[in-house]
This record gives sequence, C-alpha cells and structure tokens, in this order.
Amino acid sequence: MLGIAWNALQTLPNFILLVILLAKYPEIKSLMKPDPNLIWIIIMMVLTQLAAFYIVKDLDWKWVIFGAYAFGSCINHSMTLGIHEIAHNAAFGNCKAMWNRWFGMFANLPIGIPYSVSFKRYHMDHHRYLGADGVDVDIPTDFEGWFFCTAFRKFIWVILQPLFYAFRPLFINPKPITYLEVINTVAQVTFDILIYYFLGIKSLVYMLAASLLGLGLHPISGHFIAEHYMFLKGHETYSYYGPLNLLTFNVGYHNEHHDFPNIPGKSLPLVRKIAAEYYDNLPHYNSWIKVLYDFVMDDTISPYSRMKRHQKGEMVLE
Repeated sequence: MLGIAWNALQTLPNFILLVILLAKYPEIKSLMKPDPNLIWIIIMMVLTQLAAFYIVKDLDWKWVIFGAYAFGSCINHSMTLGIHEIAHNAAFGNCKAMWNRWFGMFANLPIGIPYSVSFKRYHMDHHRYLGADGVDVDIPTDFEGWFFCTAFRKFIWVILQPLFYAFRPLFINPKPITYLEVINTVAQVTFDILIYYFLGIKSLVYMLAASLLGLGLHPISGHFIAEHYMFLKGHETYSYYGPLNLLTFNVGYHNEHHDFPNIPGKSLPLVRKIAAEYYDNLPHYNSWIKVLYDFVMDDTISPYSRMKRHQKGEMVLE
C-alpha cells in the first residue's frame, strides 16, 4: 500500500491518508509537541506594540495612521496568527490547556478587540467540520456570495474582511457566551481604557486601526482567501510557501496544518520536507498579493468559491 502513487493517495479520505503518511514517516510524530519559543515571541510582540503606543501618542494624525498600516498592522495581524497557534495549545501543550487560554488573552491585548477565546471555540469547529454548512463560520454567508460578485464589490469585501469575520458567527452559528469570553472581554476593555487614560486617543486609534487595516486590504490578509478558496476545481485547501510565513507563524503551510493541527507552525516546514513527495505535488501559492489580485479580478472567483458540506450525523461542537 505504501508504494502507491502519491497522486492516487490524494483522492483518499483524509484520515486514511494521514494513517498512511504516519506509517511511512513515523518521525512526524516527534514534531507533535509544544513550541516554548512561541511564548517569548508573543511576549516580545506585545512589548513592541506597547512601545509603539507610547511613540505614536504625540505624533501627527497622518503619521499615526501611516504607522498603523505600515508597522502596527503587521504586528497585529501576526498576533492573530500567534493566537491561532495558542488556540491549538502550541504554547504550553494540551496538558496545560488553561494556561494557553490565559496566554491567549494576554496576546489579545494589543489587538484591541476581545476575540481569542471565541476564536478558539469556532476554530476547532473549522478543523473538525471543514466547510460544514451552519457550523464552519469561515464559510461566507449567502449574502456575501450574492452581493460581492463584481471586481469592485469584491475589493470592498476584502477591505471589510475583519468585520465579516467578527459578525459572521452571530448569523451562522451563534453560541452561548462562556465565562472565559466574559473574562476576555473585561480584560480587553480594561486594557483599552488604560491605554486611552495614560497615552491618549492617538494610541488607542493606532491600536484599533492597526487591527482593522492589517486584517483588511493587506498583503498578509491574502491567507484568508488562499487557504480554502477553490481556485482549482477539486482542491479545497492550499499552502503558501512565500516569505510572509516568517511573519505569520507558518500559517501558509496550510495543507500541512490541517493534516497535523497539533504540530506547531514552527515545525510545519519539516512536515513538508519529510513528506515532500506528497506535499510538493499539491497546488500551492508563492504570493498572497497575487491571490488577492486574482480573487478581485477573476470573474469566476467570489465568496461563493468555497466547498460547502451538509454535515450528517451528530456533531461535537466547542
């Protein structure tokens, strides 16, 4: 069985493919462990943004907005992907799950909007039930697919991506609020008030603008579309192997991530290297900017260009 052509393996159900991959490459299992360096990287990123908040407090507004897009947006978007790593317990491991939740709230602070706890709940559903209608909130709503169908409207949709990602769960798959989400919100609002009280309105605007601009029309935001939009028929998930992986905890290695979500982003390039005969044969991207351009300009691609499944049987949701 292990001698079968890799192109043929790509047609097998995912769990069977993973069994075959692990049987042929057992060394992949050694990569399934926390990444302690992630903790220090996140701490340094938070401190960097705190320094930026102080620097911008007395700048002219034009430089506040410029700094938010040119610098703060990269940090804050990168931080959301650090929170993605933490959601998979990559910081402290599965045996210290709550440590990861508290650390996620800490990483959330310079973003300005409470979301780390809610993200973890919905993101686990995304992995378990990829593309499931009414469950996976990564899937655009019918309204988004219907309305944002021209180049100009798709351009606006790209700019407004953070708003759609924030409010889409309320329409597709609303969940009861948990005590951790309350704590996340109280901690975040308190932090925002302290930033405003001690540093002023410019620092607060810089923080929020960095998040909104960084998650909208920004090169890094190409990953939102690159990951699962079907630019090629029959291929639902795509990896990106360009330089922006250095800023995004290797989220571009997305086939590898969905195959082995318990492997930290730091080690995903090793997964590709170990199983190169499989991953190198899959369609992938080298430019997120090109992905954004193609999405806007290609009339055959829209928010409808996602695989949507009608899930059968009982589901276990977060």
